[in-house]
Amino acid sequence: MNTPTHPTITFIGGGNMASAIVGGLVRQGHPASALQIVEPWDEQRAKLAQQFPGVTLHAAASTDLLPSSLVVWAVKPQTFKEAAHESRPYLAGALHLSVAAGITSDSMASWLQTQRIVRAMPNTPALVGLGMTGLFARDGASDADRALVEAVVKTTGELVWVSSEEQLDAVTAISGSGPAYVFYFLEAMRDAGARMGLPPEVAYQLAVGTFVGAATLAQRSEDPPQTLRERVTSKGGTTYAALTSMDEAGVKAKFEEALFAAQKRAEELGREFGK
Repeated sequence: MNTPTHPTITFIGGGNMASAIVGGLVRQGHPASALQIVEPWDEQRAKLAQQFPGVTLHAAASTDLLPSSLVVWAVKPQTFKEAAHESRPYLAGALHLSVAAGITSDSMASWLQTQRIVRAMPNTPALVGLGMTGLFARDGASDADRALVEAVVKTTGELVWVSSEEQLDAVTAISGSGPAYVFYFLEAMRDAGARMGLPPEVAYQLAVGTFVGAATLAQRSEDPPQTLRERVTSKGGTTYAALTSMDEAGVKAKFEEALFAAQKRAEELGREFGK
């Protein structure tokens, strides 16, 4: 069912990111019959069949695949090369969108024998339609290709294009891995609240609500984060005490170091699994 309005899209890999994009497409009215997923694990295929009725599921790429306008690579970096070599004969003429961390477009172009490649770095809030995705298009991807990718990715949340592929490693460090940083602080706030005498579930509710509210305020405000922070920090007050404690412990510097560590690991993944 490959039409200009609803092109056939093939997913290689059926994990969380594939599920997020498929779910977004279905919610936006993309016919399930125009979506197909190659997922080797029986248990995961059964889960996908229950979650997305009408989507065609395959245990492996074969001549059974419908001709596709777009192929979404939602595989782990360490399995990408093997999956590409196994699937390439059945994906002729398609645009390729990768959500695999670290794997460069040069590696993909070599494995897939095409220049029509877009790399994406999404994040897990895509599962609830609030994702943030960084995108980089290889020169071989046309304006129409970019438009198709945008239409697909926008079903999961917001997106930004970066001008150089190297910048995707920074995107990975900030937004790709970013949800884990938020969850890390939510854990700390819940545990500290419990030690202060609050029921853990109440402390967690307070923490989650605060993150949601603060992020929404930052999104809607024209002021920089420094200004927003200063507005809730009275010298000698409770917020001042907390921030002073964090500054004295070097939390901000250590957090920036952590982001650079994530960026470095993204670079390493490309070298490690892109050969």
